Amino acid sequence: MYKSSFINYLKYEKRYSPHTIKAYEMEVQAYLDFLEAEGMPFEEVDYKFCRYYFATMKEQGKSATSVNRAISVIKSYYKFLQREGMVSSSPVHLIKALKVGKKLPVVVEKEKMVTLLEEMETMEDSFENSRDFIIMELLFGTGIRLAELLEIKERDIDFLNKKILILGKRNKLRFVPIHSTLIEELKRYLKKKNEKHFDNISEHLIVTKEGKKAYPKLVYRVVNKYLSIITSQQKKSPHILRHSFATTLLDNGADLNAIKELLGHAGLSATQIYTHNSVERLKNIYKQAHPKA
Repeated sequence: MYKSSFINYLKYEKRYSPHTIKAYEMEVQAYLDFLEAEGMPFEEVDYKFCRYYFATMKEQGKSATSVNRAISVIKSYYKFLQREGMVSSSPVHLIKALKVGKKLPVVVEKEKMVTLLEEMETMEDSFENSRDFIIMELLFGTGIRLAELLEIKERDIDFLNKKILILGKRNKLRFVPIHSTLIEELKRYLKKKNEKHFDNISEHLIVTKEGKKAYPKLVYRVVNKYLSIITSQQKKSPHILRHSFATTLLDNGADLNAIKELLGHAGLSATQIYTHNSVERLKNIYKQAHPKA
């Protein structure tokens, strides 16, 4: 009920990313399907029935994180319906999120990343190798998100002031600094890109071997390929490099607020998870090094 209006609200007013909008749409549709399967009219849904819905999700093996995501989405859905006068009250208003144990971000050790990047610099001098190096260096060197990487255009790079303009979540713009070595590598990469004489070459920085705008799966493949050289851990996604960037800065004494700005977080709470990561690393070092640990 009123699902399309809610999706348009997310798209045009909230300006959520296509990925987020799709996730919201799936959650709302799952909820509406459950109502239909249970023979429950939308207008008669109450607090008890909503609790039953979320409890059913848990019984079906959904994690607490998944259930909490569903609670958050359905709350947003009813909040929108109230705002539009489509319902008088929200049956999920009093439902609380489930307790979730804090998961520490998975990271790659900075020493391993530095070694990998140094080895990548000595690879065969080709367009694709140069592009792959830029992908890895930007993700680890700036902490930007995958979606942000794919949206960087050549004109966004300020070579003189050593920074890149990043289009973040909800169309928020921010600058991230880049070091001198990366500046030179970017110049070499762009030269190779122009020398390829692609037909209809994309203005985006990261492109395929045909010169088209790169897509998420390509970046995932590149990251997985090179991280597999230095780590056996299961997770090898682009976001791991974002976590590694933040943790490295924190370990080296960077201010938490500065890291927040670099990552493009809306609030400090999202950045504070990295403090837990650093404390855990210190505990492990202490256990290994102290004779009485």
